[in-house]
Amino acid sequence: MTGAVERPLLFLDVDGPLIPFGGSPGPSRAADQAPADEGNPLLARLDPEVGARLLALGCDLVWATTWMERANEVVAPRIGLPRLPVADWPDPDAAAEPVPRGLHWKTRHLVERADGRPFIWVDDEIGPMDRLWVTAQHPGPSLLHRVDPARGLTPADFAALTAWLDAVRATTASGRPLP
Repeated sequence: MTGAVERPLLFLDVDGPLIPFGGSPGPSRAADQAPADEGNPLLARLDPEVGARLLALGCDLVWATTWMERANEVVAPRIGLPRLPVADWPDPDAAAEPVPRGLHWKTRHLVERADGRPFIWVDDEIGPMDRLWVTAQHPGPSLLHRVDPARGLTPADFAALTAWLDAVRATTASGRPLP
């Protein structure tokens, strides 16, 4: 582990968690406050207040999305986030070892990037194999938080993220081993 005093990482997907696939509840203020829609009508579904809620969690945010650097150019300004680091994805044809059936293609790379640090992964495609693999391969605490892609991040999701972070911080502050 690189250091117990480091802030937890939060790996963030875009499609599903930030851009819900369900019906839009109405016109979004993000559309009025941001650059042109970049040809993607779903960008109007972004909640312009979600960035402040993510920053308030006190994590080091990292884009974990196929949007790659475009997340900084297109999504971040619409939701009030600064430029964030972007997880680079390995070439799928260059896999050194077989991937267990059901393991998401992002999972191994995010565990490597976390390098023992506590982390949260917010995505709409997390499954049981991802949870098993992370538990077996990651020495630090982790929360794989699956978001309902029809709804995107909700207040209940933020409550779950906050509760987990509070527990990790309390454990770290007490000197007890991390869960």
